[in-house]
Amino acid sequence: MAQASKQPLIAVVGATGTGKSDLAVEIAREFNGEIINGDAMQLYHGLPIITNKVTTEETQGIPHHLLGCIGLEQETWTVGKFVSSALTVIDEIRSRGKLPILVGGTHYYTQSLLFKDALSKEPALNLNENSEHFPILDEPTSVILEKLREVDPVMADRWHPNESRKIQRSLEIYLRTGKPASQVYDEQRIKREIEQTATDGKQAESSTGLRFPTLLFWVYADKDVLYPRLDGRVDKMLAKGLLSEVDELSRFRADYEARTGNAVDQSRGIWVSIGYKEFLGYQSALADSTLPPAELEKQKIAAVEKTQAATRQYANRQARWIRIKLLNALFGAGYKSNMFLLDGSDLSKWEDNVPRPALRITENFLSGQPLAEPTTLSAAAAENLTPKRNYDLGQRPDLWQKKVCETCGTVSITENDWKLHGQSRAHRRAVGIKKKQANAKARAPKDRSAWQADVVDVLETYLDGHPGDSH
Repeated sequence: MAQASKQPLIAVVGATGTGKSDLAVEIAREFNGEIINGDAMQLYHGLPIITNKVTTEETQGIPHHLLGCIGLEQETWTVGKFVSSALTVIDEIRSRGKLPILVGGTHYYTQSLLFKDALSKEPALNLNENSEHFPILDEPTSVILEKLREVDPVMADRWHPNESRKIQRSLEIYLRTGKPASQVYDEQRIKREIEQTATDGKQAESSTGLRFPTLLFWVYADKDVLYPRLDGRVDKMLAKGLLSEVDELSRFRADYEARTGNAVDQSRGIWVSIGYKEFLGYQSALADSTLPPAELEKQKIAAVEKTQAATRQYANRQARWIRIKLLNALFGAGYKSNMFLLDGSDLSKWEDNVPRPALRITENFLSGQPLAEPTTLSAAAAENLTPKRNYDLGQRPDLWQKKVCETCGTVSITENDWKLHGQSRAHRRAVGIKKKQANAKARAPKDRSAWQADVVDVLETYLDGHPGDSH
C-alpha cells in the first residue's frame, strides 16, 4: 500500500509572465493549500503594478503569505531572513492541516528554502527570529564589496561590482559562519561528491538533500511566445496606472531623504524593480510644459522599450537559474524525478498542458503513488530537464577565471563567458566605435605645436646622420 508523503511542500517556479501564480492557486484550491510568496519585490507593501502582485480576484480566496509585508524604506530581505520567515509560515500552515505551496520568481530564495545545505541550514547561518543583525549588510554595495575583498578576495573577484545581492550574500555567509563563502562552497562540493559516490545515484537523506519532501513544477514558455507576452504586459501596466506608482515611489524617496538627511541607495531594494527607474525620465518630461508632444512621445517609447528589454532579460536570468543551479542541485542530491516542466507556451491549450497534469501529479505525490518520468511529459520537458553541464559554476571557485574587457569593462568569470562576450553584438559595436575613433584621430590635422615638434624630430635625425652639416 502506498504511503503518503509526510510534511509535503509544493514549489512552483518559472520565469515572469508564465502563469506561476495561476497554477499555484489551482493547486491550492484542489488540495486545501495556502500560498507563500517567494518573490523579493512582492514582499514590499503597495505598488501592485510595479511588483506585479496577484490581485484579490486572482487569489480566489486562497490565503497568501509574505505578500506586501515590508515597508518601502526597508532593504530587500537577505536569504537568511526569507528562509527563517518562510519556515515559520510553513509550520503555521501545517498546524492548520493545510498544504504549503511556495511560488515566486526569486529562485535563490526558493533554492535556499528547499535545500538544507550550509547556505540555508539552521543553525549554520543562525536563521531564526533572534538572528544577529549585521549593520554592514545595509551599507551601500561598494562598502560591502570592500569588506568582502578584505575577508574573502576569491568571492570579491567572483562578482561584478553591480551584483549587489550576490556580494551581500557572500559577506553574509562569512559573517554568520566565520568561514569565507569560497571555502563553504568548496567544502559543499567535496561533500556532495563523496555522498554522491557513496549513494551510487540513489536518493540520500544527507545535509545537501531537500529540507522537506518536495514536488516542483516549472511553468515554462518558449521565448518566441513569452517575449511578445512580456512586451504587451508593459502596455497593460501603463493602462492600469504604472506612472502613478512611479510618482508615488519618487515622492516617497524625496520625503524619506528630507526626513532622514540620507540619500536612498537606488542600487537595491524596491528601487531596482522593473518599471520604476525606466520611467523616471519620461515622468520628468511630463512635468516639463515646454516639451513638444513629439518629444514626449519619443521619451515614452524609449521608456517602454527599456522596460520591455529589462523584463525579457529578467525572464532569461530566471530560466537560466532553474536550468543551471536548481536542476544541478536536484540532480546532485538525487531528486531529479521531483521536478516537472509544464509547457504553457500555447495559451489555447493551457488547461490541458498545465493545470490538469499538475493536479494529477500532485495527487499522486501526496498519496505516495509512483510519479511519471518527468521528461516524458512533453517535448519541452525532454529538452530542458537535463542540465547543460553536471555542475553549478557558482559552487566551483576552482573554475573561476576573472577577465575584464578593456574595451567594454565587462567582467567575465569563465572561459565560456569570455568567449560569449567576444561574440556579442555589444562588444563588436564597442570595438567598431573604438576603431573609428582611432582612425579619425589618425586622419585629423595636427595642431601647430605638434607639427613643429615633428619638424624638429626630422631635423635632429638628419643632423645625427650628417654631423658635418650642423651649420
